[in-house]
Amino acid sequence: MILTTGSFIILLLTTISTLSECGVIPAGEESSRNFTDFTVSGFTLPVSMVYARKPQISARVPGIAISEAGAKAFVQRFMTQTVLDALENLARNALLPDAVISKILSQLDIKINYEPMECQNVVLNVGEYVDPNSAPSCIVVGKTVTGIYNKNDGTHRWDASAIKPVPAKHLAISGTISTTNAIMANWTRIMWQRVLHRVARILMSGPLGSHFFSASVIVGRN
Repeated sequence: MILTTGSFIILLLTTISTLSECGVIPAGEESSRNFTDFTVSGFTLPVSMVYARKPQISARVPGIAISEAGAKAFVQRFMTQTVLDALENLARNALLPDAVISKILSQLDIKINYEPMECQNVVLNVGEYVDPNSAPSCIVVGKTVTGIYNKNDGTHRWDASAIKPVPAKHLAISGTISTTNAIMANWTRIMWQRVLHRVARILMSGPLGSHFFSASVIVGRN
């Protein structure tokens, strides 16, 4: 019998459910068996993932974080919930009881690494007045940071050549999924990639779906 991606993961989760009470990694073996890394890329930058310290910018851009810590916390919560939702969906497709699903999810620890961009100034309309003495400005269109306007010739004249792309380091999220479940800890890279495929689908259909519609979620090589 050939298993589809969904039925393959459901079978694995069903196996986990039967061993959930005893499937804990033995002490001393955690470091070598209990984590997988992943990277999210190919998304556009929502304002909720950048930050501005100036109150006047927060007033102009609803949803922008007011500190670096706030932006990082948002991404941590957002990605953690997405991973948990992906595994919960698969478990519910396997018709596992709530108690077993809760057990599986409680054995996970998800850490997210992301470097948010600071917007020292903003441009909300291409061509609008920009203070020539201001720092580089984030170009915000709707709820998306589309680029950086960096013009320092001392004039007010709009210059399209001064538009720069968002730096690549702000367009990638990395994460680590750790588990104390011995069965999940021994999943192969292919198994985790199938789970992360579900993560990508949830990102596409979630509240930031317009930003993550073309995103890819790739498992690491650990």
